[in-house]
Amino acid sequence: MLHAIVSRGLRAMPAMVLMAALLPTAARAQAGSSDPLVEARDARYWLARIHEAAGKRNFQGTFVVTAAGSVASARIVHFCEGRNQFERIESLDGQQRQVYRYNDLVHSLWPHSRVAVVETRQAMGQFPLLLSAGADRIVPFYDVKSVGDGRVAGHEANVLLLQPKDGYRFGYRLWAERTSGLLLRSEVFDERDVVLETSAFSEVLIGVKPRPELVLQAMKRLEGYHVERPALREVDLGREGWVLRELPPGFRHVSSVKRVMNAPAEEQAQATAAQGEFAMAPPAVLQAIYSDGLTYVSVFIEPYMPRWHRREMLMAMGATQTLTRRRGEWWITVIGDVPVVTLRTFAAALEPR
Repeated sequence: MLHAIVSRGLRAMPAMVLMAALLPTAARAQAGSSDPLVEARDARYWLARIHEAAGKRNFQGTFVVTAAGSVASARIVHFCEGRNQFERIESLDGQQRQVYRYNDLVHSLWPHSRVAVVETRQAMGQFPLLLSAGADRIVPFYDVKSVGDGRVAGHEANVLLLQPKDGYRFGYRLWAERTSGLLLRSEVFDERDVVLETSAFSEVLIGVKPRPELVLQAMKRLEGYHVERPALREVDLGREGWVLRELPPGFRHVSSVKRVMNAPAEEQAQATAAQGEFAMAPPAVLQAIYSDGLTYVSVFIEPYMPRWHRREMLMAMGATQTLTRRRGEWWITVIGDVPVVTLRTFAAALEPR
């Protein structure tokens, strides 16, 4: 049941790197200097541009995600007005789904089943909003360098290589649009340089006129939908009775929330038939989110329920790894775009207080 609410969800923080201080001079760029200090500044400059562009640029286009032999595409529209963010994402494959976001308010609509989920959450790690922090958070754990030029969806791009310094994270190749810095393509690769997942625009317009009313009006049109508003509140993991003794290097706590899970309709019907008015209420699930500034790991803690939690497992889908484990009367799930060793480190460090 957990997969129904697993999402990547946190708003990018404002850029923390001063652009002018990082911008290489024209003379150095023309000279093609191989000075490591110049190369490092150039790489940090592009990280800062990627980080800032996703939150401050108006764009619309279609992007494609390829992972584990599967391909999914979506149409995205993103507008900015001052500090306000407006976004619409429409799936183009499989079950129809539309996601509208106004800052942290998110409406997810399934037109076929006429179900709408309204919740407050942040956008976390979604293409092209990949970086959640500036370069200072990233460079201690990744070797970052500019590796030349590229071209994506008709746009000239600068290509960055992010090589992990340890085994707790995957590597990345990023294509940043030359003029705006918008992320056009990203690849996630493992220690053998095997590409696990690719996200890229197939077509994109940058600098479109902002039309936030397209998002806001759609968010008001919920007539005929069954609207679900998941109960969600921020919590302190320690006060909830849990502690992570030691985090993998570079990962920091981002947020912790408690939410009430909705059991599948069939399970609810079976429970009600068996127990009548005393049927067990849906369990509350704790979710703690951690990030190294580039990737995320979510730790879920919920009561162990045999009819839902069939067996412990380790599963991979592209770059996303999932580990489930029983801990006494609790069921632990750890999910992230990280190597398995990172998930196991999180799971081993989690203890009741």
